[in-house]
Amino acid sequence: MPQSDDECPAVPEGRFPPDDLRPARPRRRRRTGARWTLASGVTALVTGVALAEGLLIATGLVLAGIGVQLFDAPDAPDAPAGRPGRPSG
Repeated sequence: MPQSDDECPAVPEGRFPPDDLRPARPRRRRRTGARWTLASGVTALVTGVALAEGLLIATGLVLAGIGVQLFDAPDAPDAPAGRPGRPSG
């Protein structure tokens, strides 16, 4: 006969104190990659405008867009899209 879903054989009862069962606080995301991407995009954009190089301008615009998008990414993979604290819709 299959085991009941109510029982969890991996964690015996009374083994952990109740305080240890709380989920850990989520850590803030490190946005170092977003900062570097945005900085290199703005640098490429300014250099492209100064040198009148269309390909460098396009590269700077794309990198700056990616950097801004990385800053606005949700903190958790299962978090709803949009900014936290604002209703979506």
